[in-house]
Amino acid sequence: MKNSPVRILITDDDKNLRKVLANELSYEGFDVAEADRGTKAIEFLEKEECDILLLDLKMPEMGGIDVLKKIKGSEIPVEVIILTAYASVPTAVDAMKLGAYDYLTKPFKMDELKTIIQKAYEKKQLLIENISLKTHLRRQSALPAIVTKSPLMLELLGTVKKFAQSEFPVLVCGDSGVGKELIARAVHDASEKAEGPFVPINCGAIPENMLESELFGYEKGAFTGAYARKLGLFEIANYGTILLDEIGDMPLQLQIKLMRVIETQSFLRLGGIREIRLNLKFIFATNKDLKAEVDKGHFRQDLYYRVSSLILHIPPLRERKEDIPLLIQHCININPAFKNKGFTNEALRILSEYSWPGNVRELQNVIHRVFLLSKKNIIDKNELPADLTSGHEISGKRMEDVEREHILRVLKEVDGNKGKASEVLGINPKTLYRKLMSYGIVFQK
Repeated sequence: MKNSPVRILITDDDKNLRKVLANELSYEGFDVAEADRGTKAIEFLEKEECDILLLDLKMPEMGGIDVLKKIKGSEIPVEVIILTAYASVPTAVDAMKLGAYDYLTKPFKMDELKTIIQKAYEKKQLLIENISLKTHLRRQSALPAIVTKSPLMLELLGTVKKFAQSEFPVLVCGDSGVGKELIARAVHDASEKAEGPFVPINCGAIPENMLESELFGYEKGAFTGAYARKLGLFEIANYGTILLDEIGDMPLQLQIKLMRVIETQSFLRLGGIREIRLNLKFIFATNKDLKAEVDKGHFRQDLYYRVSSLILHIPPLRERKEDIPLLIQHCININPAFKNKGFTNEALRILSEYSWPGNVRELQNVIHRVFLLSKKNIIDKNELPADLTSGHEISGKRMEDVEREHILRVLKEVDGNKGKASEVLGINPKTLYRKLMSYGIVFQK
């Protein structure tokens, strides 16, 4: 059914029936636990993750209906299958109205039970998938293809296929805008987790006080405003891949917790006491030198060693300029509104010679902007942004000076709006802020 065995809790006061079911289901490859009464089932479910509960209706102390009400009231994510004698069928139907998945009358055939377990588990997985879709964590459309003829990139893609087969975490490094998420997605697609979800999260784009709850989720009442249980991204990505982008921006205290998740493949929701088991492929991405961050005390050394065993370094666009014409044509091909658009040879030469500090993302943004603003189908050099057309005349300058002037020009174009500027440049707002600070720039509207 999935990479890790489906976990089933059998709750029945009939010891012989429990043992028969446990032996049969274990033989079929299920992970089986037992409880002889309702109270023990509740205690188990509050501490352990479980997929399916096989629940007898008639038990001492706490009957099946009361157990079911407690489970639904606590929002414990388990599908319940009622086991009942024929005379109790009306009660079993009432149990289904309370949220049980189905019921079986005793005696029953094992094939019947296995079929219902299969369907109940599929329902649970669909519910998790729906939550993922509703929170817009999965892409609404496929990510763009990796377009390249660069020897550097072709070699990298070969390494991607090798790393995808490993259970070790993968670290994707490169400047902002080079396509780290694309490469991470390629790792996922080439791995055994390809059929599972791919869930990216940008650690640098979420406030520190919210990042932990986004990753781990929380239980109802865990803190003020936690009115209902929320699944975290680890849980939603389970049996797939999670990409933690801008990992270098993760707070130190959260790095400690992340280390434990990687090592144990399990975690607790905020406010929770039940361990949730994971079967995840971890991919990390950064535009920082993590070793330097370790030396500065901004990144934990033990976490660095854990995430850096398999490193994919994406070269910046200025080191693979042979890809620029291909990327421009790709922008045209995927946008129907641009199907008749193009560039003169001179304009294409200027675009190909430019250093592109914002890399592929900046190139795509510039192409889109030029095509949308121009009334011409064939764009000449006079319609290109001024910083691009002057770029070939300042090749003697240091790269830092070119980048500084480019950032200033873009800021002026957007009237000082740093959010818009970071979008045009294809870099994270925090990265833009750091660059401005390093250049000693205080830009005011």
